[in-house]
Amino acid sequence: MPLIKIYQTAEARETILRRVPWEDQQMPARVLDGIERIFGARLAPADAVARILRDVRERGDAALREWSARIDGAPPPPQPFDRPPSAWLRTCFDRLRTRLRAGLWGESAPSGVVGGSPPDWGGSAPSGVGGSSVASPPQDWGDRGALPSLEIPPAAWRAAYDRLSADQRGALDLAADRIAAFHRKQPMSSWIDAGSDGTLGQLVRPIERAGVYVPGGAAPLPSSLLMAAIPARVAGVDQVIVCTPPGAWRIRNQVSQRNLVSDLGEAGFQSPVSDLILAAAYRAKVDRLFAVGGAQAIAAMAFGTETVPAVDKIVGAGGLFVTLAKRQVIGSVGIDGFYGPTETMLIADEFANPAWAAADLLAQAEHDVLASPILLTPSRNLAQAVAAQLAVQLERLSRVEIARASLTERGGIVLTADLVEAVALANAYAAEHLCLLVRDPWALLGQIRNAGGIFVGEYSCEVLGDYIAGPSHVMPTEGSARYASPLSVVDFVKRISLIALRADAGARLAAPAAVLARGEGLTAHAAAAVLRGG
Repeated sequence: MPLIKIYQTAEARETILRRVPWEDQQMPARVLDGIERIFGARLAPADAVARILRDVRERGDAALREWSARIDGAPPPPQPFDRPPSAWLRTCFDRLRTRLRAGLWGESAPSGVVGGSPPDWGGSAPSGVGGSSVASPPQDWGDRGALPSLEIPPAAWRAAYDRLSADQRGALDLAADRIAAFHRKQPMSSWIDAGSDGTLGQLVRPIERAGVYVPGGAAPLPSSLLMAAIPARVAGVDQVIVCTPPGAWRIRNQVSQRNLVSDLGEAGFQSPVSDLILAAAYRAKVDRLFAVGGAQAIAAMAFGTETVPAVDKIVGAGGLFVTLAKRQVIGSVGIDGFYGPTETMLIADEFANPAWAAADLLAQAEHDVLASPILLTPSRNLAQAVAAQLAVQLERLSRVEIARASLTERGGIVLTADLVEAVALANAYAAEHLCLLVRDPWALLGQIRNAGGIFVGEYSCEVLGDYIAGPSHVMPTEGSARYASPLSVVDFVKRISLIALRADAGARLAAPAAVLARGEGLTAHAAAAVLRGG
C-alpha cells in the first residue's frame, strides 16, 4: 500500500474529500472497551460524556478529583479549606447561580455515578474521555501527585517562566506580542447615531468571565493557551480562567520530570502541569489556572464547582469527548465552536518546491491519526515528487507511526484539471488551513471563499500560523469554515442594541407598529404602542 495515494478528482470527491461528521465515525475498539469498563455498559461516547457532566454538576470538586484520578492519572488530592471566607462565599454564590441556571438538567443522578465514586477502570481509560488514555499515575510521583488544590497558584506560573531557557522565553514573548498586536486591530467598537428621530446605536461589551480549554493529552500545548487567552484579554474580559489536563502526556512520552513538576521551593507546591503551560499562563496574563481536563473540565466551567467558577463562555479545542461535552452544555454557557481533527489543504502548481510541500503535509499528519493532509495540484510531476519526498522525510520524524497512519488513511494527493478546479474543490471542502503554493498566489486569493485561514505563498507555512504569525490558530474544522470564523475578539464581546427615540418620533412610529402587532394577533403589543401615539 502506498504511503499516500494519488487520486483523480472524481474518486477524491467520493473518498478523502467527502466529509463524515467526527462523532459519526467508527470509534476505535479501545475507546468503546474503556467506556464499557467505566460504566459497565458499551455506551455511545455522547452518553458517557453526559454521565460525566451530570456527576460534576451534582458533586462538584469531588467528581473532578475522581475523574482526574481515573482518566488523567492524577491521584485525588486532599480537600483542605485553604481559601479565605470571602472566596468561599463567592464560590457558593457562583455555584448557586449556575445550578439555578442549569435547572433544565433535572435532579436525577445517573446510575452508578452520582453519589459515589465512578467504577474502577480495570485498565486504561478510553482515549479522549479526558486529557489522555492513562489510568494510573507514574510511580515516581509519590505524594507529589496529591495536589493541595485543583488550582495552580500564579506564583507557580512566574516561577515556571523564569525557569525557561532564554530561547524559550524569547519565543513565548514574541508569540504573545504578535498575537496581541493582531487582535488589537480587529474591530469591536460601539457606535451611536444621533438623528432627528433620536438615538440608535450598538454597544459592545466584553463578557464577564471566559473559560479557556487547553488540550494536553499527547504533549503540552502552550501555543493553544496563548491563541485563546490573549484575544480574550484584548477584548477586555474581566476574568479569564484556564483548564488543562494534568500531565498525563509526561507518562506516555516520558518527558523529563523537570518539565512536568514546578516547585516553589519553601512553599513545597508541585504542579503536574508543564512549565511551558504555566509560563504561557503567566505571559497571557490569565487570572486562574486549573489542572483538570476532558469532559469534566467542560462541566466545571459550565456549571461551576466549589473551586472552579462558572464562566459565560468556553473556548478552545479538545478531543472528541471535549467536543461532545461542549455540545451538551450549550444553553448553560456559550461556546465558540466544535473542533475536529486538524486539516490542511495545499493548492500547488508545477513551480512549488516538493520538499516544502511534503514538509507541510507531514507537519499536519503528525498531529493525529485522524488529521487530514491533502494536496491539490494539476501537475503530475509535482504529485509524484511530493509523494517521494514524503517517504524520505517521514522516517526522520519522532511521531512516524501517527504521521504514516494519517497520510495513508486520511491524506491524499488529488490531480486536478487545472488551478480553477483546485480552487473549486477547496471551496467545497472548506479546510481549516488552506495553503497557496503557486507562482502567483495573490491571483488565486480573490477566488477563495471558504477556509479557516489562508496561507499565501511558500514562506507563509501553516506551522508559523500555529505558533507565531499572529492570528489565532483556533480555526473552524469539519467544513464549518463555510459559515464560521477563527477565534477572535468578537468571540468575547456582546453587541447590545441601543434605542433612545425622541417623543415625537415615538408617537409617529406608534401607529405603524400597532398595525404590525395586530397582524400578529398581539393586541397588548398594539395597545402599548398606541398609548405612545397620543
